[in-house]
Amino acid sequence: MPPSKSGFCVVFAYFLIYVVWGSTYYFIGVCLHDFSPFVLGSLRFSTAGVALLALCKVRGERLFKRSLIIKSAVSGIVLLFVDQAVIMFAQQFVSSSLVAIVASSTAVWIMLLDVPMWRHNFRSISTVAGVLLGFIGVGLLYAEQLLQTSPSVHHSEYGVLLLIGGCISWACGTLYSKYRSSAEEEAGGLCGAAWQMVAASVVFGVCAGWSGDFVSARWSDVSAESWLSLVYLIIFGSLLAYTAYVWLLKVRPATEVATHAYVNPVVAVVLGAGLGGEHVTPVQIAGLAVILLSVMLVNRKNKQ
Repeated sequence: MPPSKSGFCVVFAYFLIYVVWGSTYYFIGVCLHDFSPFVLGSLRFSTAGVALLALCKVRGERLFKRSLIIKSAVSGIVLLFVDQAVIMFAQQFVSSSLVAIVASSTAVWIMLLDVPMWRHNFRSISTVAGVLLGFIGVGLLYAEQLLQTSPSVHHSEYGVLLLIGGCISWACGTLYSKYRSSAEEEAGGLCGAAWQMVAASVVFGVCAGWSGDFVSARWSDVSAESWLSLVYLIIFGSLLAYTAYVWLLKVRPATEVATHAYVNPVVAVVLGAGLGGEHVTPVQIAGLAVILLSVMLVNRKNKQ
């Protein structure tokens, strides 16, 4: 897509980062039955990155430009590797519900760290209220699971600090990608997103090799369901949704784009109920309503 502000392109891109990205939680869970986290990250982002580079080559884009590769590598490692690795490590100390709640604070961090937009964001009551309401809504979405979890599992200050660090890393990577992108990315090129995924895959691969995950992997035992889920993550989660995210950062305010952090858990809960047979409670429905209201408030100001 060229970096135009076409209404259809923007709506379709938001569908990808809201709905498709939200669905990846379910498919990541399926893949982790047979792949280690580092192996999964390496396979997913290397395949998607190389495929996107091939597409860029067909489109006639310049692939091997030093400034493009360096800036994209920084964004990719901070956005994709650090955030994902921190979440995977933190889950050893905190419950998955607390992970979802703290991870949703990414939208808050982006608003706080987006210095060029401070005057726009903090002068808007609807934007500030929307961001805060979204965080509350995600809290309601997972409140019951959080209360039912053993205190020894979800009260680890180390796990929470790691998660907050991961959220700040994603926020910094997002803003770096928005304001420090190369001329090729500004011109609508996809090479930046491709090199971001390739850089992240390299670091994931190094970690998988260092931990022995590649050696210990039992490839013949990987189920067809896990392979198909990996294909879904590559095509829909990375090639489509992630590139849509990078593109949206060029044409929409970062605080608005960051509302995906609130909508993704909603999609995950709905999929869990539909595909996993999980029960949706009245408190969760209230959380869904609050999140919907928060997204409407943030988007309303930015459309004006």
